[in-house]
Amino acid sequence: MKNLQEKVTTLVDTRVITKFLILGSIATVLPFLIHIQWFTGPIINAILILTLFLVGIRSAFIVCLVPSLMALSGGLLPAILAPIIPFIMISNVIFVLTIDYFYNNIKDIKKSYWIGIIAGAFLKFIFLLISVEFIKNLLIKQELAVKVAQIMSWPQFATAIAGGMIAFVVLKFLKKF
Repeated sequence: MKNLQEKVTTLVDTRVITKFLILGSIATVLPFLIHIQWFTGPIINAILILTLFLVGIRSAFIVCLVPSLMALSGGLLPAILAPIIPFIMISNVIFVLTIDYFYNNIKDIKKSYWIGIIAGAFLKFIFLLISVEFIKNLLIKQELAVKVAQIMSWPQFATAIAGGMIAFVVLKFLKKF
């Protein structure tokens, strides 16, 4: 039994699991507590970035899926907007993948971080903008479609950039840069 414990201990990094649980918990609970896109959005985007840098890309992918479902069940997104949830999840994955790509392919760490944040925010914004054009036809009320288009356009870019700024400060504090 002791040998098995030693093997499991060497395979499992409890610090990584703890970081994942803390970041994932915040991403899960925050949409239930705060229903303000300009506050929740930057924090969720920061959590996606922090998960990427502190825990890894696989864990970041998992966290990319959680906030949208919680926003729907917590009331931040009305139930009628459920069709946009998969698009938000995919946009979060695009955001994280882009940051990871630039961070790993440009030698200057700070430059690669900011290029990744800006490119990721832009691609997330473009993906959601195109997605909204597709989804608008699925929504019953036209005024709702206009509201969705407003929520899923430039505010997504702005909250992603703000999340990048928050994450940068936290990562700097943790001496990751």
